[in-house]
Amino acid sequence: MRIFLAGASGVIGRRLTPLLRSAGHDVTGTTRSAEGPRKLEAAGVHPAIVDVYDAAALERAAAAAQPHVVIHQLTDLPHVFDQEQLAASYPRNARIRVEGTRNLIAAARASDARRFIVQSIAFAYAPGREPHAEDDPLNLADGPRLTTVRGAADMERQVLASGMEAIVLRYGFFYGPGSWHDGPGPKPALHVDAAAQAALLALTCGAPGIYNIADDDGVVSIDKAGKVLGFDPDFRSPA
Repeated sequence: MRIFLAGASGVIGRRLTPLLRSAGHDVTGTTRSAEGPRKLEAAGVHPAIVDVYDAAALERAAAAAQPHVVIHQLTDLPHVFDQEQLAASYPRNARIRVEGTRNLIAAARASDARRFIVQSIAFAYAPGREPHAEDDPLNLADGPRLTTVRGAADMERQVLASGMEAIVLRYGFFYGPGSWHDGPGPKPALHVDAAAQAALLALTCGAPGIYNIADDDGVVSIDKAGKVLGFDPDFRSPA
C-alpha cells in the first residue's frame, strides 16, 4: 500500500518506518528538519518537507503521494525529559493535535485516502476503576495535563468524524530507543517498538474506533487491541 506518514522523523516514526518498508509498503514521510530528507531517503522513504500548519503545502504533498492510508504520528515535545520544557510544550502539542490534525484530515480526504490512523494517549482517563476500557470517560475537567487531554479529545473527535476508516491508537507513556526512559516509567507504559507495531497492524486490521495500546500493567485494558488488531505489548523490532 501507499502510506503517508506524518511525523516520520519522530520517536515512533523512526521505529515504524522499517516495519512498513519490510512489509512492502511504499512510504512517503513528512519532516521539517534540514537533515530529515537524507535520513528518510536512506531508510527507503520518499521525503516530504512540509509543515503541518501549511495546509496548502500539506495537501500538495499528500496529493503527490496518493496514499491509501495516512498515519498521524506528529507531536511537539522536548527531546529530553525536563519538567519546565515539558510544561511549555503542552500548548504547542495541543495545537498540533487540533489545528495540525484538521489540516492533515483535509489533505487525506483530498487525496482520497481510505484509512486514517492517529496517535493519541492512554493516560487521559478520568479517575475510576482500573483497568480503563476505551469507553471510559476522559478527564476533561481538571489536572496538570488538562491542555493535553483536551487537545487529544478534540483530535480524536475530528478523526472519528472524518468519514474515513478512523483508527485511534491511545498510547501509553513511551520507553525505549529515542524516548525519555530506557525502561518502563509512569503507567500505563509502552515500548516504542510495540507502539510502532500497533500502527503497522492497524493498516489492515480493526474496525474504525479507539484502541488502548500499552503494556499489560493494570492501568488500561488492552483486550480489545489484542483481540482485534493482534497487538502484542512484548513486540520488539529485530532491527
